[in-house]
Amino acid sequence: MKDLPKHKGLRNQLVQVLIDKGIKDEKVLNAIAKIPRHLFMDSSFIDFAYKDKAFPIGADQTISQPYTVAFQTELLEVKANDKILEIGTGSGYQTAVLVSLKAIVFSIERQKELFTKTKKFLPRLGYVAKKLIYGDGYNGLPNEAPFDSIIVTAGAPFVPKPLLAQLKIGGKLVIPVGDKEQVMTLFVRNSEKEFEKKEFDKFAFVPFLKDVSD
Repeated sequence: MKDLPKHKGLRNQLVQVLIDKGIKDEKVLNAIAKIPRHLFMDSSFIDFAYKDKAFPIGADQTISQPYTVAFQTELLEVKANDKILEIGTGSGYQTAVLVSLKAIVFSIERQKELFTKTKKFLPRLGYVAKKLIYGDGYNGLPNEAPFDSIIVTAGAPFVPKPLLAQLKIGGKLVIPVGDKEQVMTLFVRNSEKEFEKKEFDKFAFVPFLKDVSD
């Protein structure tokens, strides 16, 4: 598969949809405009790659709706060289957005099938994360902490304390919290023990799974 001029045109239309929905961060919009989302998807969904919708990617997982990706990323306020932990690599699309913003990305995926596929696929497109890990996202990545930001791309029934503990002072955690429906939630670490919490719109994510098994 290739990235053709028609795909670039469709991405520009998608960017306009995101602007109309309230996304303002130019760097995030530019990343969405450049990344070939159709290459991250099963060929049967290619014709819908630039619709603002989520689609299946295997292992009962989905590639997130572009608006969701843009919304979460905008909340992070990513700066070049920010050290970011992503929980839920999935197709690697969100990873690619973060790498495009020049972040240093560590990403954990619990599904072995997706982990194996994405670890090979992302570098071929030129999106190189610092480290991709097969593991349990509930534990975070203590050996690499602290992080400037942590982003969770699955619906969490509760906020894992290890993730909050692995933030730098001033760091941000963006996580969708809830069971059947999630509220996008931002935590900012103001001090060793104090966190500021802000809640935003409701979203629907696949569940944040615990424990790793082959």
